Amino acid sequence: MNDPDSCVDNATVCSGASCVVPDSNFNNTLSVVLSVVLTILLALVMFSMGCNVEIKKFLGHIKRPWGICVGFLCQFGIMPLAGFILSVAFDILPIQAVVVLIMGCCPGGTSSNILAYWVDGDMDLSVSMTTCSTLLALGMMPLCLLIYTKMWVDSGSIVIPYDNIGTSLVALVVPVSIGMFVNHKWPQKAKIILKIGSIAGAILIVLIAVVGGILYQSAWIIAPKLWIIGTIFPVAGYSLGFVLARIAGLPWHRCRTVAFETGMQNTQLCSTIVQLSFTPEELNVVFTFPLIYSIFQIAFAAIFVGSYVAYKKCHGKNKAEIPESKENETEPESSFHKINGGFKPDEK
Repeated sequence: MNDPDSCVDNATVCSGASCVVPDSNFNNTLSVVLSVVLTILLALVMFSMGCNVEIKKFLGHIKRPWGICVGFLCQFGIMPLAGFILSVAFDILPIQAVVVLIMGCCPGGTSSNILAYWVDGDMDLSVSMTTCSTLLALGMMPLCLLIYTKMWVDSGSIVIPYDNIGTSLVALVVPVSIGMFVNHKWPQKAKIILKIGSIAGAILIVLIAVVGGILYQSAWIIAPKLWIIGTIFPVAGYSLGFVLARIAGLPWHRCRTVAFETGMQNTQLCSTIVQLSFTPEELNVVFTFPLIYSIFQIAFAAIFVGSYVAYKKCHGKNKAEIPESKENETEPESSFHKINGGFKPDEK
């Protein structure tokens, strides 16, 4: 416990080289400052994303929620099940399995809206899916945790921060609604705001990863199995979300949207639940998993976005959109596709 070669003197929990160090004043101050900055930046980014959402198309997804239903099945069906299978397959500790499942039960993160924009996804569907998954998480998270954590722990010991979920919902809905209004009133100005917001979104994603590394640098030494799960889990979410959306008959641009909405989880919410639910001794073996997931979900998302952009440049914008065009031609009589048309890049 007091071995200076293994752990720093002020560590409250120490096991070998793995430590949990109490928050310093610097960390507390840095956390507050960065939380305010990130919250403001997130609101601005979501405002800009709202500038690409058309009110009629957004309401069309709400009235004919096939895409939202597919996303719901992916978010609260595929992800918790994938977390359960990975936990059993790697035979990790019960408390580690619970944290993996908490991650799988979290709603989609707002970064998915930015990524959907970069891959020419259906922005209307992306925003509606994020909003609905955050709202439904109020009931679905406790239900999924009750079902999947029975074999490891009493789900009643897991604290669901409903106030944080509510705050996330407000932080999403309010700026997006303002952006939708701007797009309705001043569509030309909305395009300029959207381009600026997409750049700010890239900065935001990087900042979130860097901030996590700075604030929690003392807890990076954890079981190798969690590193492996943290690598596989987001890829499984992206892949299975895309496949299920395609099986459900969604066009390609919506499949890309559902894929990002499935794999991109609200890791900040997961970190909050973990900190509220476990003792410092227990945090010693699980605390960093949400950060690991966050890093790899961003890394693989960057690879997918880069691959899509490279594909478009190699084959040309029109050729890149051929699958969507063919899909629309096969169902010219369907009002569903007309009402719920996805985002299309501006013609040059």
